[in-house]
Amino acid sequence: MHTPICQRLGIEFPLFAFSHCRDVVAAVSKAGGMGVLGVAGYSTDRLRQELDWIEAHAGGKPYGVDLIVPNKYEGKGEAPNVDKLLSGLPQEHLAFTHRILAEHGIDASGFEDQRRNGSGFASNLADQGASSLEVAFQYPIKLIANALGTPPPLMIEMGKKHGVAVAALVGAKEHALAQAAAGVDIIIAAGTEAGGHCGEVTTMVLVPEVVEALRAAGANVPVLAAGGIVTGAQMAATMAMGAAGAWCGSVWLTTPEAETSDVVKKKLLAATSRDTVRSKSRTGKPSRQLRSPWTDAWEADGAPKPLPMPLQTFVSEPPLRLIDKLADGGHTGAEELATYWVGQGVGLMNEPLSAGAVVQQFKEDYVRAYERLAAAIGA
Repeated sequence: MHTPICQRLGIEFPLFAFSHCRDVVAAVSKAGGMGVLGVAGYSTDRLRQELDWIEAHAGGKPYGVDLIVPNKYEGKGEAPNVDKLLSGLPQEHLAFTHRILAEHGIDASGFEDQRRNGSGFASNLADQGASSLEVAFQYPIKLIANALGTPPPLMIEMGKKHGVAVAALVGAKEHALAQAAAGVDIIIAAGTEAGGHCGEVTTMVLVPEVVEALRAAGANVPVLAAGGIVTGAQMAATMAMGAAGAWCGSVWLTTPEAETSDVVKKKLLAATSRDTVRSKSRTGKPSRQLRSPWTDAWEADGAPKPLPMPLQTFVSEPPLRLIDKLADGGHTGAEELATYWVGQGVGLMNEPLSAGAVVQQFKEDYVRAYERLAAAIGA
């Protein structure tokens, strides 16, 4: 496709794959889209390892990196102090997680020391992603994205210095206008259908609202549509509304390359669009996840109120990692509790395909949708 965003980024098809899995990133880039590696919580050493691997396996095709540096979080402006963060976790919340596990036959007595595993994310927040940015810009990335709020000035400055497009996710038109004013190159309008962190406005409403608001403000910033998009027809629909392409995350989770376990993949393939929940219980900010007894417990009457980011991460991630480990080993209670971030498009994700095959399916479905529209107007 010969669109401005394809020409700018050197890609064949404006399908962007957000993934925590380097295999997905490389496969999508090789298939003509752009893989974007989610690196929240990565140490600088791990980030180098992952980007080295992508460099060796992406066939010279463009790829990007996605960070999480929110505008608001607990302890902003302070030096990272993991001991202080851990000591501030309410016993009520810790006991609640132990109770959920115990009700499903899981002994949680030995995993408290694992709460320190969230310290990488806390450190990344404290230095505004500076360490990760320094590493990322040592590689020939074509895009750097911030997942929560306006990117820190350093990200925008470094993007301009290195000729790398800076992108940011938004969930409301006022956020899009603020991002454009801050100098962001690409805006990702993510509807509430999206997996992971998301706002309250649907993709069908948000995309044209953001496109029109930017046009009226004279901001020539391309918009990528996100939220529940798992088919080429949906991608074509958003582009008909003014989007320059699609940003997708959930659709890659059932591919064999994805980081998700076999247990989670099986649950995703069986899920309907109603089997997700938008909750603060995992990170402290609203994020959409696959519903399970774990998420139900946090939404029930009498459950503790989720803590601000990143404190809730220290509460939830260690038990969820234990659940994943035990589920992979066949523990029935853990299999029931297992969950993952996923959008409402999961109801359309019914067939396990490779990441490359998903890209090809998007292309074919997009063309069919375009042909239907052309036929409708006699073109």
